Amino acid sequence: MEKRIRELIDKMTIEEKASQLLHESAAIPRLNIPEYDWWSEALHGVARAGIATVFPQAIAMAATFDDSLVEKVASAISSEARAKYNLASTKGNRSRYHGLTFWTPNVNIFRDPRWGRGQETYGEDPFLTSKMGVAFVKGLQGDHPDRMKVAACAKHYAVHSGPEELRHVFDAKVSRQDLWETYLPAFEALVKAGVESVMGAYNRTLGEPCCGSQLLMKDILRGRWGFKGHYVSDCWAIKDFHEFHKVTSSPTESVALALSMGCDLNCGCTYQFVLAAVKEGLITEEQIDLSLSRLLATKFKLGMFDEPGSGPYDELGAETIRAAEHIQLAREVAEKSVVLLRNQNNLLPLNDEPKKILLIGPGATNIHTLLGNYHGLSPQLVTVLEGVTAKLKDKPQISLDYTQGCMMYSENLNTGWTIGMAEMADVVIAVFGLDTAMEGEEGDAIAAAYKGDRKAIELPQWQLKYLKAMKERGTPIVLVLTGGSPIAIPEDLADAVLMTWYSGEQGGAAIADIIFGDVVPSGKLPLTFPKSTSQLPPYEDYAMKGRTYRYMNEEPLYPFGFGLSYTRFSISNMKMSASSVTENSKLSMSCVLSNEGSCKADETLQLYVARDKPGDGDPLLTLRAFQRVCLKAGESKTVNFDLSARDFMFVNAKGEKALEPGTYRVIIGNSSPMASAEARGAMKALEHRVSV
Repeated sequence: MEKRIRELIDKMTIEEKASQLLHESAAIPRLNIPEYDWWSEALHGVARAGIATVFPQAIAMAATFDDSLVEKVASAISSEARAKYNLASTKGNRSRYHGLTFWTPNVNIFRDPRWGRGQETYGEDPFLTSKMGVAFVKGLQGDHPDRMKVAACAKHYAVHSGPEELRHVFDAKVSRQDLWETYLPAFEALVKAGVESVMGAYNRTLGEPCCGSQLLMKDILRGRWGFKGHYVSDCWAIKDFHEFHKVTSSPTESVALALSMGCDLNCGCTYQFVLAAVKEGLITEEQIDLSLSRLLATKFKLGMFDEPGSGPYDELGAETIRAAEHIQLAREVAEKSVVLLRNQNNLLPLNDEPKKILLIGPGATNIHTLLGNYHGLSPQLVTVLEGVTAKLKDKPQISLDYTQGCMMYSENLNTGWTIGMAEMADVVIAVFGLDTAMEGEEGDAIAAAYKGDRKAIELPQWQLKYLKAMKERGTPIVLVLTGGSPIAIPEDLADAVLMTWYSGEQGGAAIADIIFGDVVPSGKLPLTFPKSTSQLPPYEDYAMKGRTYRYMNEEPLYPFGFGLSYTRFSISNMKMSASSVTENSKLSMSCVLSNEGSCKADETLQLYVARDKPGDGDPLLTLRAFQRVCLKAGESKTVNFDLSARDFMFVNAKGEKALEPGTYRVIIGNSSPMASAEARGAMKALEHRVSV
């Protein structure tokens, strides 16, 4: 491949070479190189390219705590992506979103719940994010020894999580400890797993723009980690160098900075000045050749220069797109992602006894609570109303009424009699929360006053006011919360609470399955739900102190890793192979997980490590392993975990990972052991102490 790349580059003029460094790469007919647009999206399904299976949003996938399931999702997505590419290219369609280079996954850390794009991530924890991100990359790129199915991309490198309004001018200032302990581990994991590309963020980090950073791009990514793939800028990020960051004074200087640091591909327009930068003596043709060689390597790995029909994925066609097994997989992920946060007096699941149900709320028929951002399109989006209605088709003893009741984005001008309808029902299913008009990327969230971010994490005041009035009527309420980020609510606002995220095209069916007990809820929170906005540090502050379960001292509303079930689990007989740890230690741990209830269900055991006396800036505890286990009613299983000395290492103030002497707690539980009034009664955990 390297020989073919060298031969191809040698045949190009410098003008042709420069044309290949823009995301809209020009055709070179004399060399049989067609035009190609590098920009495609597949965050939770092939996006912006017409029909595709719409899987639950990334944050929902994280809530499954099932990386093998996430790999299956990514494999289904890449099959549909290949099929769409095959069909489009044979018709001469080489436009944006129809390629094989997908700018996903987003492995930024969801450090602050006000960030509108947090829904694209796998939550607040570096370990969980790494596991989910690696699984997604493997599913996208496939396991063929010579050819990638599609190319994945780790974004946005690095230290990037809002504010959206300031992302083009912001300098994310972090300690070396936070940089290496929180913000970089997932990127390192994806690089080690062979991710083909990395996308630089808009902002600066420690004074350097992320698409022109000596520290991030040369010292760490290509130096310390040995990354061999290609680097792409976020879209129009390089012109931010001179327009907003003011680290350069012209487009040619921005080209020179980005290219010299190893940014191979420019999503945007600044690399139109590559030839001008050469004429000014700011860059050399050899630098262009280096970046071009990396880009051509990706194309060769994808089989773009192979004879049509000779590749391992060339036979994928229209039958692959929204195949029946993909639709079923979307439903399975949605079901496994739903988190049961509250279930007072075992209100859920609803039984088959005769009753009157009132379905109410602005999310019940709102497809934007299904799609999330960066989504594809499906002809069969199942809303909660449709899911519940279908579930009651063969239950004539149960009557169903529906009204919107409350506005999504503002207070009702006329409440009318809708609140009073609750008094005529035996149970209310209330679908409230957020949609993608209220949180998302800068420019997309059209109902958000802060460029897609939220100023406060509380349930919108008009929705809260309406729900409180309904609660006063005395009818039991099942609150279905939609959204991609933590929503703070009063603990007694509803009798049962389900967090359903942006649940994909089968979301309404999955939610109905949970409500009526055909599926037992098993999702876990991939991020902490604070009690209020007042518990959060300033949004612009990137220091981790006080943020996420790893650094938060205050009692949250719901802790990281939390999620209830319709059955009862117990954890017993915890064993550990050693009571001390050295640099070469290999430890094994086990416990017995038992289902003491009356229904088959999944539980996720989580293993945390915590220092008894953490140093200043150290995490209070951190997730090191998890396993999702399925148990029949009355069944018990021994669950094993393997640990090494690395699992007891934390990053010090110098940014170095070290094994510090002291006593450590190893905790196995069904949630993170944070203080929470809601969790105390349901949290199960055992712990051992080991010395280092």
